[in-house]
Amino acid sequence: MEFENYRTKLSPSYYHKKLMRRTKKRLAFSPGVDFISWQKRLRKQFLELIGHIDKEKCPVKFKILEERIYSNYILKKILFTTNPDVMNIAYLLIPRMKKTKFPAMICLQGHTPGAHISIGKAYTKHDKEYIAGDRDFAIQAVKNGFVALAIEQRCFGERREKLQKSICPYSTCLDAEIHALMLGTTLVAERVADVMRGIDLLCQIPYVDKNRIGCIGHSAGGTATYYTSCVDRRIKLAVSSCAFCTYEGSPMNVSGCMCRCIPRILNFCSMEDLAGLIAPRYLIIVAGKKDSISPIAEVRKGFKTVKQIYQEAGVPMNCKLIVGSGGHRFYAGLTWPVINSILLNREQEK
Repeated sequence: MEFENYRTKLSPSYYHKKLMRRTKKRLAFSPGVDFISWQKRLRKQFLELIGHIDKEKCPVKFKILEERIYSNYILKKILFTTNPDVMNIAYLLIPRMKKTKFPAMICLQGHTPGAHISIGKAYTKHDKEYIAGDRDFAIQAVKNGFVALAIEQRCFGERREKLQKSICPYSTCLDAEIHALMLGTTLVAERVADVMRGIDLLCQIPYVDKNRIGCIGHSAGGTATYYTSCVDRRIKLAVSSCAFCTYEGSPMNVSGCMCRCIPRILNFCSMEDLAGLIAPRYLIIVAGKKDSISPIAEVRKGFKTVKQIYQEAGVPMNCKLIVGSGGHRFYAGLTWPVINSILLNREQEK
């Protein structure tokens, strides 16, 4: 009997999916749980799993590489450090409006050619296609009255691997993820550190309202947005596009980049449970009905748990699911009215 249908058991995924179904998630959300106690335990465990977040604690030093003035905003290309060994590229966009304080939005691209997509700058035909998919986040943000900080994420654009003689030909993230895992950390933690340092920078700028800072990202940028929001409570609104899904749905059932993986996470929780580290702050999940990477059925399944978590936190209206009719792209027309109703209107709550 044990050798019948043996071919299915030759596939590694057969064992892994069986193991996944047997594995108990020790910190999964359960209705009626002592919410604050559960949140504290989950936060502590999550920080252990993703690895050390290595960033400086002193004021951010930065250098302006380029500055351009447009009719509605000023653009500055800058360098800043996460720690003495990590340099970041970013674009800072400032609205040309007569205001003393602006809300701010950190903007994160995923597996695109780079952060220049966020500022609507196209060098190639493919760049134009990415921008046409509503991924010019920084331009969208500044047009809506936000200071925007578009950070070049590790392994993308100007931060791709350049020193190794042999580089993975099919993934810009794989080499860095392997290095991180060998050192006991993850690329997730390293990208979180970069974003947190970007928040430090925004909080130093006098015309930024540090009580109205949001983070928006698509795909791998949406993943970094979600996980940084789990860690850093200064993010008052997280907008994660085409990145949220049950782990059972993706990556355990759909191929994707290794850069989103956190060792041993399924022993404790799934992605939807981690919304408990964002609550009661605002969370917007953006999804596409035809997204092949984050299947919509699994997105909806996970969001049911998110809704329960926010209900338990006493703020059921602080989480939203926005579903576009297409695939793996952002849906600006559906999302920005919701963003504006949250971050811009927070000014009236003071």
